Amino acid sequence: MDITLFTAKEAPTIFFSESHDHRHCHRLHRVRFPNLAMQSSISQSSKYSLDHSPPAAAGKWASTLLNDCARAISDKDSNKIHHLLWMLNELASPYGDSDQKLAYYFLQALFCRATETGLTCYKTLVTVSEKNYSFDSALKLILKFQEVSPWMTFGHVASNGAILEALERETKLHIIDISDTLCTQWPTLLESLATRNDDTPHLKLTVVSTTTKVKSLMMEIGQRMEKFARLMGVPFEFNPITNLNQLSDLENEALKVEEDEAIAINCNGALRTIKIEERNAVISMLKSLKPRVLTIVEEEADFLSSKNEFMSCFDECLRFYTLYFEMLEESFEATSNEKLGLERECSRNIVRVLGCGNESELERELTSERREKGKQWSERLEERGFLSARFSDDVMDDVKALLKRYKPGWALMHRTGAIDTNRDEEEGGDDSSGIYLTWKEVPMVWISAWKP
Repeated sequence: MDITLFTAKEAPTIFFSESHDHRHCHRLHRVRFPNLAMQSSISQSSKYSLDHSPPAAAGKWASTLLNDCARAISDKDSNKIHHLLWMLNELASPYGDSDQKLAYYFLQALFCRATETGLTCYKTLVTVSEKNYSFDSALKLILKFQEVSPWMTFGHVASNGAILEALERETKLHIIDISDTLCTQWPTLLESLATRNDDTPHLKLTVVSTTTKVKSLMMEIGQRMEKFARLMGVPFEFNPITNLNQLSDLENEALKVEEDEAIAINCNGALRTIKIEERNAVISMLKSLKPRVLTIVEEEADFLSSKNEFMSCFDECLRFYTLYFEMLEESFEATSNEKLGLERECSRNIVRVLGCGNESELERELTSERREKGKQWSERLEERGFLSARFSDDVMDDVKALLKRYKPGWALMHRTGAIDTNRDEEEGGDDSSGIYLTWKEVPMVWISAWKP
């Protein structure tokens, strides 16, 4: 997971003061906005000044200022852009309240969009995060997140349940894990395999990663998994695939699939990283492996439909991350380093989606962060020949029991019908398959199971 963000001093000098003196690092100087026609007048209703800055009591000021700034960028109003960027820079802070944090993490993306520096900034963010990445810190962050929020464990429990049921009574199992969760999903599955009523099966775990910082940790991850499998008494083989730059480069031969293996494929946050034009081809490749089950976990947001409409994309991005930040704020202690790390992780994604735009052919070199909603993924999967597989009552009961471990606010939803942890399943009118994790009645994470 990405746990690094620019500090003010580390950010590109065009963004903050050109001086590296920390006393001036929060002063935004006037910069030139490429290809923007200067407009001499700004409507009185749109003017802001520090003398009339939005007070905390006035409500959610960050979304108002950010929306106005995004609109100015869309309208190419240079004077207004500069004024709002400067004001946001004065008010934003990664250590303040939820409004200050929201302003801080969206400010960089908006500045990159206005100055057409998104790709440079994004690549720098990735490089910095890789440089400061370590197994211990990343694992600590993931485990703490799983402790206070079902954001990740929701998908783990449902996926593991579907996989175990699909591979029941099989003696030679092959799970292909396409994710960057450091294999934190699999210890509980190994425990379940160790306690099966029939003979303990042999498990081959193939882990596919295209993230540079995770690739470097595969040896340590493999050693830990092998040690735990021995402890559980499960015959185990670890097969990491780390020589890929894009998931579309994955070939059947690297997976080492054998004819007598029962295959399950787990995609956790992986599909959104695939280039948009390559997604259907990757889904077809996964189908060609003839898995007993394909499980998919994705965040419920649509950054694809509006990718060529900046304001619509901005609105969806702001909606999703506002809820995400609020969830983190209520789940963690105020001074939690893990919470700060997760908030900083969002910076790269926001810059990628809003800051980079469609600047040049160089965008093809980078992974995508264009999320799609469950309905959109369902359409893709069905078009490629997959059939939706409903989660069993036992799996649903396990997920409901999981949610009871966390603070109020979380619920389970099937399609558009909300259910709580004590009620039977309801269905709505959405055409998507699978189930949703909701936060305060808003779908945030989608998981589904599929069969070819």
